Amino acid sequence: EVQLVESGGGMVQPGGSLRLSCAASGFTFSNYDMRWVRQAPGKGPEWVSTIKASGGSRSYADSVSGRFIISRDNTKNTLYLQMNSLQYEDTALYYCAVGGWRGQGTQVTVSS
Repeated sequence: EVQLVESGGGMVQPGGSLRLSCAASGFTFSNYDMRWVRQAPGKGPEWVSTIKASGGSRSYADSVSGRFIISRDNTKNTLYLQMNSLQYEDTALYYCAVGGWRGQGTQVTVSS
């Protein structure tokens, strides 16, 4: 059974940083591209970033490029998202996904 468990969310002031983690199990993590997706209140899901299985290639939405960094540790079956220079518009439920599976998500709230 595929399981994806996110952690690391919370409340942060504008300009602050957070690091999200996604612990994966139930599949061969190192064989799959992974992505982060977010959903703000009242809006549809927004793709944030994807990292290839080997970790050698990464892509970002324009809205987060230059501020967020996706990474993975295939020895720990864990996906990360380092979020810097957070803005009010980054407030959302963030979840990791692989194929058609997704986790429950972790809430990120940017507020002064």
